Amino acid sequence: MNTSHKLINNSSLTKFARSGAVILSGLLLLTAVGCKKNFEKNATDGTGIPDSEIKLPTLLPPLQSSIFRNYQIAQNLSADGFSGYMMSPTPFMANYDLNYSPFDGWDKAGFNDQYTYVMAPVNKMARLGLRTANPDLWAIALIIKVEAMHRVTDKFGPIPYSAVGKTLTNTPYDSQQSVYNQFFNELDTAVNNLQTFQAANPGAKPFTAYDRIYNGDYSKWIKFANSLRLRLAMHIVKADPATAKLQAEKAMSAAGGLLTDATDNAAIAVAPGAVNDLFQLTNDYSDNRLGATLATYLVGYNDPRLSSFATPATDPAFAGQYIGIRIGSNLPSKSAYVNYASLNVVKTFKNTAPQQIMTAAEIWFLKAEAGLRGWANAGDPKTNYEKGITVSMSQWGVTDATAYINDATSKQADYVDPKNAVNNIKAVSTMTIKWDDAAANEVKLERIMTQKWLAVFPEGQEAWTEFRRTGYPKLFPVVNNTSNGLIDTQIQIRRLPYPSNEKTSNGVELAKAVQSIGGQDNGGVRVWWDLAKGNF
Repeated sequence: MNTSHKLINNSSLTKFARSGAVILSGLLLLTAVGCKKNFEKNATDGTGIPDSEIKLPTLLPPLQSSIFRNYQIAQNLSADGFSGYMMSPTPFMANYDLNYSPFDGWDKAGFNDQYTYVMAPVNKMARLGLRTANPDLWAIALIIKVEAMHRVTDKFGPIPYSAVGKTLTNTPYDSQQSVYNQFFNELDTAVNNLQTFQAANPGAKPFTAYDRIYNGDYSKWIKFANSLRLRLAMHIVKADPATAKLQAEKAMSAAGGLLTDATDNAAIAVAPGAVNDLFQLTNDYSDNRLGATLATYLVGYNDPRLSSFATPATDPAFAGQYIGIRIGSNLPSKSAYVNYASLNVVKTFKNTAPQQIMTAAEIWFLKAEAGLRGWANAGDPKTNYEKGITVSMSQWGVTDATAYINDATSKQADYVDPKNAVNNIKAVSTMTIKWDDAAANEVKLERIMTQKWLAVFPEGQEAWTEFRRTGYPKLFPVVNNTSNGLIDTQIQIRRLPYPSNEKTSNGVELAKAVQSIGGQDNGGVRVWWDLAKGNF
Protein backbone atom coordinates (compact mmCIF):
# COMPACT_ATOMS: atom_id res chain seq x y z
CA MET A 1 0.00 0.00 0.00
CA ASN A 2 1.24 3.45 -0.85
CA THR A 3 -0.21 6.09 1.44
CA SER A 4 1.48 9.02 -0.27
CA HIS A 5 -1.23 10.26 -2.61
CA LYS A 6 -0.11 11.99 -5.80
CA LEU A 7 -2.74 14.53 -6.73
CA ILE A 8 -3.87 15.39 -10.22
CA ASN A 9 -1.90 18.07 -12.03
CA ASN A 10 -4.64 19.92 -13.90
CA SER A 11 -6.39 21.54 -10.97
CA SER A 12 -5.98 23.49 -7.79
CA LEU A 13 -5.74 20.16 -6.00
CA THR A 14 -2.03 20.32 -6.78
CA LYS A 15 -1.86 23.02 -4.11
CA PHE A 16 -3.48 20.78 -1.55
CA ALA A 17 -1.41 19.80 1.47
CA ARG A 18 -3.40 18.48 4.41
CA SER A 19 -1.93 20.19 7.44
CA GLY A 20 -4.38 18.98 10.06
CA ALA A 21 -1.89 16.49 11.49
CA VAL A 22 0.71 19.13 12.30
CA ILE A 23 1.56 18.53 15.92
CA LEU A 24 2.57 20.57 18.92
CA SER A 25 6.28 21.35 18.77
CA GLY A 26 8.38 18.49 20.02
CA LEU A 27 5.59 15.92 19.74
CA LEU A 28 5.02 13.14 17.30
CA LEU A 29 5.40 13.66 13.55
CA LEU A 30 3.22 11.46 11.39
CA THR A 31 4.57 10.71 7.95
CA ALA A 32 3.09 9.08 4.87
CA VAL A 33 4.85 5.75 4.60
CA GLY A 34 4.81 3.32 1.68
CA CYS A 35 4.12 -0.27 2.66
CA LYS A 36 5.37 -3.36 0.88
CA LYS A 37 2.39 -5.25 2.22
CA ASN A 38 -1.08 -4.16 3.22
CA PHE A 39 -1.74 -1.74 6.09
CA GLU A 40 1.00 -1.56 8.75
CA LYS A 41 2.19 -5.13 8.27
CA ASN A 42 5.88 -4.34 7.99
CA ALA A 43 8.03 -2.68 10.64
CA THR A 44 6.52 0.71 9.86
CA ASP A 45 3.36 1.67 11.68
CA GLY A 46 2.81 5.16 10.33
CA THR A 47 4.35 7.04 13.24
CA GLY A 48 7.98 7.05 12.14
CA ILE A 49 9.07 7.11 15.80
CA PRO A 50 10.89 4.25 17.59
CA ASP A 51 8.93 2.73 20.46
CA SER A 52 11.56 3.80 22.98
CA GLU A 53 11.09 7.48 22.10
CA ILE A 54 7.31 7.62 22.28
CA LYS A 55 5.39 9.24 25.12
CA LEU A 56 1.99 7.63 24.81
CA PRO A 57 -0.25 10.72 25.23
CA THR A 58 1.54 12.44 22.34
CA LEU A 59 0.05 9.89 19.95
CA LEU A 60 -3.47 11.12 20.66
CA PRO A 61 -3.63 14.68 19.24
CA PRO A 62 -2.65 13.63 15.70
CA LEU A 63 -4.94 10.61 16.03
CA GLN A 64 -7.86 12.98 16.59
CA SER A 65 -6.88 15.25 13.69
CA SER A 66 -6.51 12.23 11.39
CA ILE A 67 -10.27 11.62 11.46
CA PHE A 68 -10.37 14.28 8.73
CA ARG A 69 -6.98 13.64 7.17
CA ASN A 70 -6.75 14.57 3.46
CA TYR A 71 -10.23 16.03 3.81
CA GLN A 72 -10.61 17.34 0.27
CA ILE A 73 -10.02 14.04 -1.48
CA ALA A 74 -11.21 11.77 1.32
CA GLN A 75 -14.58 13.45 1.89
CA ASN A 76 -15.29 16.80 0.26
CA LEU A 77 -15.10 15.63 -3.35
CA SER A 78 -17.31 12.64 -2.58
CA ALA A 79 -19.56 12.45 0.50
CA ASP A 80 -20.01 16.21 0.92
CA GLY A 81 -21.33 16.30 -2.64
CA PHE A 82 -23.29 13.03 -2.46
CA SER A 83 -25.09 14.34 0.64
CA GLY A 84 -26.41 17.41 -1.19
CA TYR A 85 -24.44 19.79 1.02
CA MET A 86 -21.71 21.04 -1.29
CA MET A 87 -20.44 21.06 -4.86
CA SER A 88 -17.16 22.15 -6.37
CA PRO A 89 -17.10 24.82 -9.09
CA THR A 90 -13.82 23.38 -10.33
CA PRO A 91 -13.85 21.14 -13.46
CA PHE A 92 -11.11 18.85 -12.20
CA MET A 93 -11.56 16.29 -14.98
CA ALA A 94 -14.23 14.99 -17.34
CA ASN A 95 -15.17 11.97 -15.21
CA TYR A 96 -14.84 12.04 -11.42
CA ASP A 97 -16.77 11.34 -8.22
CA LEU A 98 -19.18 14.26 -8.49
CA ASN A 99 -20.54 12.96 -11.80
CA TYR A 100 -20.43 9.34 -10.63
CA SER A 101 -17.09 8.12 -11.93
CA PRO A 102 -15.28 7.46 -8.64
CA PHE A 103 -11.62 8.43 -9.01
CA ASP A 104 -9.21 6.05 -7.30
CA GLY A 105 -6.53 8.72 -6.97
CA TRP A 106 -8.79 10.60 -4.57
CA ASP A 107 -10.94 7.95 -2.95
CA LYS A 108 -8.11 5.76 -1.71
CA ALA A 109 -7.26 8.47 0.84
CA GLY A 110 -10.51 7.74 2.68
CA PHE A 111 -9.42 4.11 3.01
CA ASN A 112 -5.63 4.05 3.29
CA ASP A 113 -5.12 7.03 5.59
CA GLN A 114 -7.22 5.64 8.40
CA TYR A 115 -5.09 2.51 8.50
CA THR A 116 -1.81 4.41 8.48
CA TYR A 117 -2.77 7.28 10.76
CA VAL A 118 -5.40 5.75 13.04
CA MET A 119 -5.25 1.96 13.12
CA ALA A 120 -1.46 1.79 13.12
CA PRO A 121 -0.93 4.24 16.02
CA VAL A 122 -3.69 2.55 18.03
CA ASN A 123 -2.01 -0.80 17.47
CA LYS A 124 1.27 0.77 18.60
CA MET A 125 -0.43 2.02 21.76
CA ALA A 126 -1.65 -1.50 22.47
CA ARG A 127 1.82 -2.90 21.88
CA LEU A 128 3.33 -0.36 24.27
CA GLY A 129 0.93 -1.37 27.03
CA LEU A 130 -1.55 1.51 27.03
CA ARG A 131 -4.47 -0.84 27.73
CA THR A 132 -3.20 -1.60 31.23
CA ALA A 133 -0.88 1.31 31.99
CA ASN A 134 -3.39 4.04 31.11
CA PRO A 135 -6.83 2.51 30.57
CA ASP A 136 -8.39 5.98 30.46
CA LEU A 137 -6.18 7.00 27.52
CA TRP A 138 -6.82 3.65 25.89
CA ALA A 139 -10.53 4.47 26.13
CA ILE A 140 -9.99 7.72 24.23
CA ALA A 141 -7.99 5.86 21.58
CA LEU A 142 -10.79 3.32 21.14
CA ILE A 143 -13.46 6.01 20.76
CA ILE A 144 -11.39 7.83 18.14
CA LYS A 145 -10.74 4.53 16.37
CA VAL A 146 -14.47 3.75 16.18
CA GLU A 147 -15.30 7.27 14.99
CA ALA A 148 -12.65 7.11 12.27
CA MET A 149 -13.21 3.55 11.12
CA HIS A 150 -16.99 3.65 10.94
CA ARG A 151 -16.48 6.27 8.24
CA VAL A 152 -14.34 3.81 6.30
CA THR A 153 -16.74 0.89 6.48
CA ASP A 154 -19.69 3.16 5.72
CA LYS A 155 -17.94 4.37 2.56
CA PHE A 156 -16.69 1.01 1.29
CA GLY A 157 -18.44 -1.91 3.01
CA PRO A 158 -16.50 -4.86 4.51
CA ILE A 159 -13.04 -3.83 5.72
CA PRO A 160 -10.04 -5.43 7.40
CA TYR A 161 -10.44 -4.79 11.11
CA SER A 162 -9.89 -7.59 13.62
CA ALA A 163 -6.73 -8.93 11.92
CA VAL A 164 -5.02 -5.62 11.09
CA GLY A 165 -1.43 -5.70 12.31
CA LYS A 166 -1.53 -9.43 13.10
CA THR A 167 -0.26 -10.87 9.84
CA LEU A 168 2.57 -10.25 7.40
CA THR A 169 0.67 -11.75 4.50
CA ASN A 170 -2.88 -11.12 3.32
CA THR A 171 -5.19 -9.39 5.78
CA PRO A 172 -8.73 -10.81 5.90
CA TYR A 173 -11.73 -8.54 5.57
CA ASP A 174 -14.38 -8.61 8.28
CA SER A 175 -18.03 -8.48 7.30
CA GLN A 176 -19.61 -5.13 8.00
CA GLN A 177 -21.87 -6.77 10.57
CA SER A 178 -18.80 -8.10 12.39
CA VAL A 179 -17.11 -4.69 12.24
CA TYR A 180 -20.14 -3.02 13.78
CA ASN A 181 -20.29 -5.60 16.56
CA GLN A 182 -16.63 -4.91 17.29
CA PHE A 183 -17.40 -1.18 17.40
CA PHE A 184 -20.05 -1.78 20.06
CA ASN A 185 -17.66 -3.93 22.12
CA GLU A 186 -14.92 -1.30 21.90
CA LEU A 187 -17.34 1.39 23.04
CA ASP A 188 -18.24 -0.87 26.00
CA THR A 189 -14.57 -1.01 26.99
CA ALA A 190 -14.08 2.71 26.51
CA VAL A 191 -17.04 3.77 28.64
CA ASN A 192 -16.23 1.26 31.38
CA ASN A 193 -12.61 2.43 31.50
CA LEU A 194 -13.55 6.10 31.75
CA GLN A 195 -16.20 5.53 34.40
CA THR A 196 -13.81 3.40 36.46
CA PHE A 197 -11.14 6.11 36.21
CA GLN A 198 -13.58 8.83 37.25
CA ALA A 199 -14.73 6.83 40.25
CA ALA A 200 -11.15 6.34 41.41
CA ASN A 201 -9.94 9.85 40.52
CA PRO A 202 -12.77 12.38 41.04
CA GLY A 203 -12.16 15.60 39.13
CA ALA A 204 -8.91 14.42 37.52
CA LYS A 205 -8.21 15.53 33.93
CA PRO A 206 -4.85 14.02 32.94
CA PHE A 207 -5.60 14.26 29.21
CA THR A 208 -6.23 18.02 29.09
CA ALA A 209 -2.93 19.00 27.48
CA TYR A 210 -3.41 16.55 24.61
CA ASP A 211 -7.12 16.66 23.86
CA ARG A 212 -8.28 18.56 20.77
CA ILE A 213 -11.94 17.62 21.19
CA TYR A 214 -13.03 17.92 24.84
CA ASN A 215 -10.03 19.40 26.66
CA GLY A 216 -9.65 16.32 28.79
CA ASP A 217 -13.23 16.24 30.09
CA TYR A 218 -13.96 12.53 30.46
CA SER A 219 -17.66 13.16 31.16
CA LYS A 220 -17.97 14.62 27.68
CA TRP A 221 -16.08 11.67 26.20
CA ILE A 222 -18.53 9.28 27.87
CA LYS A 223 -21.45 11.21 26.40
CA PHE A 224 -19.79 11.13 23.00
CA ALA A 225 -19.18 7.36 23.21
CA ASN A 226 -22.81 6.74 24.19
CA SER A 227 -24.02 9.00 21.39
CA LEU A 228 -21.76 7.28 18.89
CA ARG A 229 -23.31 3.97 19.97
CA LEU A 230 -26.76 5.39 19.25
CA ARG A 231 -25.68 6.67 15.81
CA LEU A 232 -24.19 3.30 14.86
CA ALA A 233 -27.20 1.40 16.20
CA MET A 234 -29.53 3.38 13.97
CA HIS A 235 -27.32 2.76 10.93
CA ILE A 236 -28.03 -0.97 11.13
CA VAL A 237 -31.76 -0.86 11.91
CA LYS A 238 -32.76 -2.45 8.60
CA ALA A 239 -29.99 -5.05 8.44
CA ASP A 240 -29.97 -6.19 12.08
CA PRO A 241 -33.02 -4.74 13.85
CA ALA A 242 -32.54 -6.75 17.04
CA THR A 243 -28.98 -5.51 17.58
CA ALA A 244 -29.96 -1.99 16.57
CA LYS A 245 -32.71 -1.90 19.20
CA LEU A 246 -30.49 -3.47 21.87
CA GLN A 247 -27.62 -1.06 21.32
CA ALA A 248 -29.82 2.01 20.93
CA GLU A 249 -31.71 1.29 24.14
CA LYS A 250 -28.39 0.71 25.89
CA ALA A 251 -27.13 4.09 24.69
CA MET A 252 -30.31 5.92 25.69
CA SER A 253 -30.29 4.47 29.22
CA ALA A 254 -26.54 4.83 29.81
CA ALA A 255 -25.59 6.39 33.13
CA GLY A 256 -23.21 8.88 31.51
CA GLY A 257 -25.92 10.25 29.24
CA LEU A 258 -25.88 11.52 25.67
CA LEU A 259 -24.96 14.80 24.02
CA THR A 260 -27.75 17.19 25.00
CA ASP A 261 -26.84 20.76 23.99
CA ALA A 262 -24.27 22.64 21.93
CA THR A 263 -21.72 22.62 24.76
CA ASP A 264 -21.51 18.84 24.30
CA ASN A 265 -20.82 18.98 20.55
CA ALA A 266 -17.79 17.01 19.39
CA ALA A 267 -15.46 19.06 17.19
CA ILE A 268 -11.74 18.81 16.54
CA ALA A 269 -9.68 21.91 17.29
CA VAL A 270 -7.43 22.90 14.42
CA ALA A 271 -3.85 21.91 15.12
CA PRO A 272 -1.20 24.62 15.60
CA GLY A 273 -0.07 25.90 12.21
CA ALA A 274 -3.01 24.32 10.38
CA VAL A 275 -6.32 25.74 9.11
CA ASN A 276 -9.89 24.55 9.05
CA ASP A 277 -10.35 22.32 5.99
CA LEU A 278 -13.59 23.91 4.82
CA PHE A 279 -12.02 27.37 5.11
CA GLN A 280 -9.05 26.23 3.06
CA LEU A 281 -11.11 24.55 0.34
CA THR A 282 -13.67 27.34 0.15
CA ASN A 283 -11.60 30.46 0.72
CA ASP A 284 -8.02 29.62 -0.24
CA TYR A 285 -8.65 27.21 -3.12
CA SER A 286 -12.15 28.32 -4.17
CA ASP A 287 -12.84 24.64 -4.80
CA ASN A 288 -15.97 24.38 -2.65
CA ARG A 289 -19.40 25.99 -2.91
CA LEU A 290 -22.91 25.48 -1.53
CA GLY A 291 -24.83 22.55 -2.99
CA ALA A 292 -28.08 23.25 -4.83
CA THR A 293 -30.11 20.81 -2.72
CA LEU A 294 -29.10 22.40 0.57
CA ALA A 295 -29.65 25.90 -0.77
CA THR A 296 -33.20 25.12 -1.95
CA TYR A 297 -34.24 23.62 1.39
CA LEU A 298 -32.78 26.53 3.36
CA VAL A 299 -34.36 29.13 1.09
CA GLY A 300 -37.68 27.32 0.83
CA TYR A 301 -37.93 26.91 4.60
CA ASN A 302 -36.88 30.52 5.27
CA ASP A 303 -34.34 28.88 7.53
CA PRO A 304 -32.76 31.37 9.99
CA ARG A 305 -29.51 29.39 9.89
CA LEU A 306 -29.01 30.25 6.21
CA SER A 307 -26.76 33.26 6.71
CA SER A 308 -24.60 31.32 9.19
CA PHE A 309 -24.25 28.37 6.84
CA ALA A 310 -23.64 30.32 3.67
CA THR A 311 -22.98 33.59 1.88
CA PRO A 312 -24.95 34.57 -1.24
CA ALA A 313 -23.73 34.54 -4.80
CA THR A 314 -21.45 37.37 -5.94
CA ASP A 315 -21.98 36.95 -9.67
CA PRO A 316 -23.26 40.35 -10.93
CA ALA A 317 -26.19 38.72 -12.72
CA PHE A 318 -27.70 37.25 -9.51
CA ALA A 319 -25.67 38.73 -6.65
CA GLY A 320 -27.26 38.43 -3.24
CA GLN A 321 -29.19 35.25 -4.04
CA TYR A 322 -28.48 31.94 -2.35
CA ILE A 323 -28.06 29.86 -5.50
CA GLY A 324 -25.93 26.75 -5.11
CA ILE A 325 -24.44 24.39 -7.68
CA ARG A 326 -26.23 21.17 -8.60
CA ILE A 327 -24.15 18.01 -8.31
CA GLY A 328 -22.89 16.70 -11.65
CA SER A 329 -23.37 20.00 -13.48
CA ASN A 330 -21.32 20.64 -16.59
CA LEU A 331 -18.65 23.11 -15.55
CA PRO A 332 -17.25 24.90 -18.59
CA SER A 333 -14.66 26.66 -16.43
CA LYS A 334 -14.02 27.42 -12.80
CA SER A 335 -14.82 31.09 -13.35
CA ALA A 336 -18.32 30.20 -14.57
CA TYR A 337 -19.50 28.86 -11.19
CA VAL A 338 -17.05 30.10 -8.58
CA ASN A 339 -19.29 33.10 -7.80
CA TYR A 340 -22.31 31.01 -6.79
CA ALA A 341 -23.38 30.83 -3.11
CA SER A 342 -20.58 29.74 -0.83
CA LEU A 343 -19.99 28.54 2.71
CA ASN A 344 -19.71 31.38 5.20
CA VAL A 345 -15.99 31.53 5.90
CA VAL A 346 -16.22 34.95 7.56
CA LYS A 347 -18.68 34.15 10.33
CA THR A 348 -18.70 30.37 10.69
CA PHE A 349 -16.09 28.33 8.83
CA LYS A 350 -13.20 30.54 9.82
CA ASN A 351 -9.59 29.47 9.44
CA THR A 352 -9.31 28.38 13.09
CA ALA A 353 -12.86 27.03 13.54
CA PRO A 354 -13.03 23.51 15.06
CA GLN A 355 -14.25 20.79 12.69
CA GLN A 356 -17.52 19.17 13.68
CA ILE A 357 -17.88 15.41 14.01
CA MET A 358 -21.11 15.13 16.03
CA THR A 359 -23.74 17.51 17.39
CA ALA A 360 -26.26 17.22 20.19
CA ALA A 361 -28.99 18.07 17.69
CA GLU A 362 -28.22 14.86 15.79
CA ILE A 363 -28.81 12.88 18.97
CA TRP A 364 -32.24 14.43 19.58
CA PHE A 365 -33.26 13.45 16.06
CA LEU A 366 -31.93 9.93 16.61
CA LYS A 367 -34.07 9.76 19.74
CA ALA A 368 -37.04 11.03 17.74
CA GLU A 369 -36.61 8.14 15.31
CA ALA A 370 -36.09 5.69 18.15
CA GLY A 371 -39.34 6.91 19.70
CA LEU A 372 -41.10 6.45 16.39
CA ARG A 373 -39.92 2.84 16.44
CA GLY A 374 -41.23 2.35 19.98
CA TRP A 375 -37.85 1.74 21.59
CA ALA A 376 -37.46 2.03 25.35
CA ASN A 377 -35.97 5.19 26.87
CA ALA A 378 -36.42 7.16 23.65
CA GLY A 379 -39.15 9.53 24.75
CA ASP A 380 -41.80 11.23 22.66
CA PRO A 381 -40.95 11.63 18.93
CA LYS A 382 -42.54 15.09 18.64
CA THR A 383 -40.77 16.41 21.74
CA ASN A 384 -37.42 15.08 20.57
CA TYR A 385 -37.96 16.38 17.03
CA GLU A 386 -38.70 19.89 18.23
CA LYS A 387 -35.83 19.73 20.72
CA GLY A 388 -33.49 18.76 17.90
CA ILE A 389 -34.52 21.82 15.92
CA THR A 390 -34.19 24.09 18.96
CA VAL A 391 -30.73 22.75 19.88
CA SER A 392 -29.51 23.12 16.31
CA MET A 393 -30.84 26.67 16.06
CA SER A 394 -29.12 27.53 19.34
CA GLN A 395 -25.85 26.10 18.01
CA TRP A 396 -26.06 28.53 15.07
CA GLY A 397 -27.04 31.54 17.17
CA VAL A 398 -30.82 31.47 16.67
CA THR A 399 -32.43 32.21 20.05
CA ASP A 400 -36.09 31.56 19.19
CA ALA A 401 -37.09 28.66 16.94
CA THR A 402 -40.82 28.83 17.70
CA ALA A 403 -41.93 30.30 14.37
CA TYR A 404 -39.81 27.81 12.43
CA ILE A 405 -41.09 24.81 14.39
CA ASN A 406 -44.71 25.88 13.80
CA ASP A 407 -44.32 26.56 10.07
CA ALA A 408 -46.77 24.20 8.36
CA THR A 409 -46.54 25.62 4.83
CA SER A 410 -42.94 26.26 3.77
CA LYS A 411 -41.36 23.66 1.48
CA GLN A 412 -38.20 23.10 -0.52
CA ALA A 413 -37.82 25.62 -3.35
CA ASP A 414 -37.33 24.80 -7.02
CA TYR A 415 -33.81 25.09 -8.40
CA VAL A 416 -33.05 27.47 -11.24
CA ASP A 417 -29.50 27.75 -12.57
CA PRO A 418 -29.12 31.24 -14.03
CA LYS A 419 -26.35 30.07 -16.36
CA ASN A 420 -27.63 26.75 -17.66
CA ALA A 421 -31.30 25.78 -17.80
CA VAL A 422 -30.30 22.12 -18.29
CA ASN A 423 -29.59 22.07 -14.56
CA ASN A 424 -33.02 23.39 -13.55
CA ILE A 425 -35.22 21.06 -11.53
CA LYS A 426 -38.46 21.26 -9.61
CA ALA A 427 -38.38 20.65 -5.87
CA VAL A 428 -38.22 16.94 -5.10
CA SER A 429 -39.76 17.26 -1.64
CA THR A 430 -43.09 18.59 -0.40
CA MET A 431 -42.16 18.06 3.25
CA THR A 432 -43.13 20.84 5.64
CA ILE A 433 -41.63 21.56 9.06
CA LYS A 434 -44.40 21.42 11.67
CA TRP A 435 -44.87 18.04 13.35
CA ASP A 436 -48.05 16.16 12.50
CA ASP A 437 -49.06 13.43 14.92
CA ALA A 438 -51.67 12.15 12.48
CA ALA A 439 -49.13 11.47 9.73
CA ALA A 440 -47.97 7.95 8.83
CA ASN A 441 -44.66 6.81 10.29
CA GLU A 442 -42.95 7.08 6.92
CA VAL A 443 -43.98 10.74 6.65
CA LYS A 444 -42.88 11.36 10.22
CA LEU A 445 -39.51 9.78 9.45
CA GLU A 446 -39.02 11.94 6.37
CA ARG A 447 -39.76 15.01 8.49
CA ILE A 448 -37.26 13.90 11.15
CA MET A 449 -34.57 13.05 8.63
CA THR A 450 -34.98 16.29 6.69
CA GLN A 451 -34.46 18.40 9.79
CA LYS A 452 -31.71 16.09 11.01
CA TRP A 453 -29.91 16.55 7.69
CA LEU A 454 -30.05 20.32 8.13
CA ALA A 455 -28.75 19.99 11.69
CA VAL A 456 -25.87 17.64 10.81
CA PHE A 457 -24.41 20.15 8.29
CA PRO A 458 -21.56 20.34 7.33
CA GLU A 459 -20.75 16.70 8.19
CA GLY A 460 -21.33 15.21 4.75
CA GLN A 461 -20.20 11.67 5.51
CA GLU A 462 -22.91 11.11 8.12
CA ALA A 463 -25.49 12.92 5.98
CA TRP A 464 -24.73 10.65 3.01
CA THR A 465 -24.92 7.56 5.22
CA GLU A 466 -28.33 8.50 6.55
CA PHE A 467 -29.65 9.39 3.10
CA ARG A 468 -28.64 5.93 1.87
CA ARG A 469 -30.19 4.25 4.90
CA THR A 470 -33.56 6.03 4.81
CA GLY A 471 -33.91 7.72 1.41
CA TYR A 472 -34.32 11.08 3.17
CA PRO A 473 -34.14 13.91 2.73
CA LYS A 474 -35.02 13.76 -0.95
CA LEU A 475 -32.01 15.00 -2.90
CA PHE A 476 -31.61 16.32 -6.42
CA PRO A 477 -30.16 13.59 -8.66
CA VAL A 478 -26.86 14.09 -10.43
CA VAL A 479 -27.16 16.06 -13.68
CA ASN A 480 -24.57 14.09 -15.64
CA ASN A 481 -24.07 10.45 -14.73
CA THR A 482 -20.84 9.12 -16.26
CA SER A 483 -20.92 5.71 -14.57
CA ASN A 484 -21.89 3.88 -17.78
CA GLY A 485 -24.92 2.38 -16.11
CA LEU A 486 -23.19 1.13 -12.97
CA ILE A 487 -24.97 3.70 -10.77
CA ASP A 488 -28.66 4.48 -11.11
CA THR A 489 -29.23 8.23 -11.38
CA GLN A 490 -32.38 8.17 -9.27
CA ILE A 491 -31.20 5.66 -6.65
CA GLN A 492 -27.92 7.60 -6.50
CA ILE A 493 -24.43 6.46 -5.50
CA ARG A 494 -24.31 3.88 -2.68
CA ARG A 495 -20.61 3.34 -1.91
CA LEU A 496 -17.05 3.86 -3.16
CA PRO A 497 -14.99 1.15 -4.90
CA TYR A 498 -12.04 -0.29 -3.00
CA PRO A 499 -8.67 1.39 -3.74
CA SER A 500 -6.46 -0.03 -6.45
CA ASN A 501 -3.59 -0.70 -4.04
CA GLU A 502 -5.80 -3.24 -2.26
CA LYS A 503 -6.19 -5.15 -5.51
CA THR A 504 -2.43 -5.42 -5.88
CA SER A 505 -1.35 -5.89 -2.26
CA ASN A 506 -4.29 -7.74 -0.72
CA GLY A 507 -6.06 -9.10 -3.76
CA VAL A 508 -7.03 -12.55 -2.48
CA GLU A 509 -8.81 -11.20 0.57
CA LEU A 510 -10.29 -8.29 -1.35
CA ALA A 511 -11.82 -10.72 -3.84
CA LYS A 512 -13.56 -12.53 -0.98
CA ALA A 513 -14.91 -9.23 0.33
CA VAL A 514 -16.25 -8.27 -3.09
CA GLN A 515 -17.96 -11.64 -3.40
CA SER A 516 -19.64 -11.04 -0.05
CA ILE A 517 -21.33 -7.89 -1.42
CA GLY A 518 -22.54 -9.57 -4.59
CA GLY A 519 -19.40 -9.86 -6.72
CA GLN A 520 -19.29 -6.29 -8.05
CA ASP A 521 -17.08 -3.48 -6.78
CA ASN A 522 -18.68 -0.25 -7.94
CA GLY A 523 -20.70 2.70 -6.72
CA GLY A 524 -24.05 1.08 -7.45
CA VAL A 525 -23.56 -1.74 -4.93
CA ARG A 526 -25.25 -1.37 -1.55
CA VAL A 527 -23.33 -1.92 1.70
CA TRP A 528 -24.70 -4.36 4.31
CA TRP A 529 -26.89 -1.93 6.26
CA ASP A 530 -28.26 -0.26 3.09
CA LEU A 531 -31.23 -2.47 2.21
CA ALA A 532 -33.67 -1.66 -0.59
CA LYS A 533 -36.80 -1.99 1.53
CA GLY A 534 -39.15 0.19 3.54
CA ASN A 535 -38.08 1.88 6.74
CA PHE A 536 -40.82 0.21 8.83
